[in-house]
Amino acid sequence: MFEVNDPEFHWFLQEVKKKLGIDLTGYKQHRVHRRVGILMKRHSVESYREYLKMITSDPALRDEFLDKMTINVTEFFRNPEKWRELKERFLPEIIKEKGTRNLKMWSAGCSTGEEPYTMAIILVELRIPETVHVLATDIDPWVLEKARKGVYTKRSLVNLTPDMVSKYFIRHDEDQYEVKPFLKERVIFRRHDLVQDPYDRNLDLIVCRNVLIYFDEPTKKRIYEKFADSLRAGGIIFVGSTERILNANELGLRMVSPFIYRKTAEDR
Repeated sequence: MFEVNDPEFHWFLQEVKKKLGIDLTGYKQHRVHRRVGILMKRHSVESYREYLKMITSDPALRDEFLDKMTINVTEFFRNPEKWRELKERFLPEIIKEKGTRNLKMWSAGCSTGEEPYTMAIILVELRIPETVHVLATDIDPWVLEKARKGVYTKRSLVNLTPDMVSKYFIRHDEDQYEVKPFLKERVIFRRHDLVQDPYDRNLDLIVCRNVLIYFDEPTKKRIYEKFADSLRAGGIIFVGSTERILNANELGLRMVSPFIYRKTAEDR
């Protein structure tokens, strides 16, 4: 059994970064090590070098690797009471302050798309113009492709009322529902690495939920710093129900509700 401090394991991570463009060094290493080990065992591979050769030459194995390295479990309106608060309190406050025309919203680490489509539903419910879109990003191209298709099982819709399901989804069969085209058009999907890539600026809302729990503390801190820099004064960041920004005050962020932080303006 390979140990996490094995030089071969760290060589493998560096090669993955160079060849596949995904930086796993900031993730919790015991998780990465365990998942890589499971995949290697599945394919009867005994060395990191052999496995690297496989995932860089076989697209199917590469996609499997990328999928297993990132956790993609979510649902529409996960923790519905917090989304209701965002819809009924915080977004109206932002709209009152700056209007709707130039709203900038980002779903960071969007996984298979339930989160950004939830944001798009809120845009429709609040009658925000069709020119306003949600930017949705993830490092995994496989989940982005699934998100673009917008087909989900009934389990993912557990927090939606029957009227909402009828309004926003096309039912294909008993367990397959597809996001309607008008809602798909409200979301722009893009590949983005939270560790390496630059961030957009002057954002009004960043939603990043249950993503950073898989990163180590130094990486998590750097990402929160980048989020804070990306928000405009008065902008909101919405994190997961098991997450907390420990150094929020240092970043100019103030908790205004559990798991919801606002960037403070200089004159506030």
